[in-house]
Amino acid sequence: MELNELINWYLNWTKIKIKIQHSNRLLYFKEREIWWTSIGANIGFEQNGKNDNYERPIIIFKKFNKDMVWALPLTSQNKTGKFYFDISNSGVNSRAILSQLRLISSKRLIRKMGILDIPTYKQLKKQLSKLLN
Repeated sequence: MELNELINWYLNWTKIKIKIQHSNRLLYFKEREIWWTSIGANIGFEQNGKNDNYERPIIIFKKFNKDMVWALPLTSQNKTGKFYFDISNSGVNSRAILSQLRLISSKRLIRKMGILDIPTYKQLKKQLSKLLN
């Protein structure tokens, strides 16, 4: 991206971020759910959102309270290795990017896409725990 494109990209994200911050939506969500999320325009190798709304699907890995969750971004790219975990939801194959686990505000959640089954979620927790140890 050229510098002017990059500046506009970040300015557009800032406008969206301000709207998200002042949102008063009341959402109900829980661990294992997959949501489209305004993950944003990030720095370096951090996972970015896609399209004009800077959205990306995430798995709610851990719910701390009604305001904060640990989120695992998903990618449709065919990645392998210890930093990725294969997910299949409603016939769509993707990978959780374990190295990109991050704390996010629930205000970023846009719409629910589905939920991981319990055995898959337990395997995901096991692989992430192994990575952290």
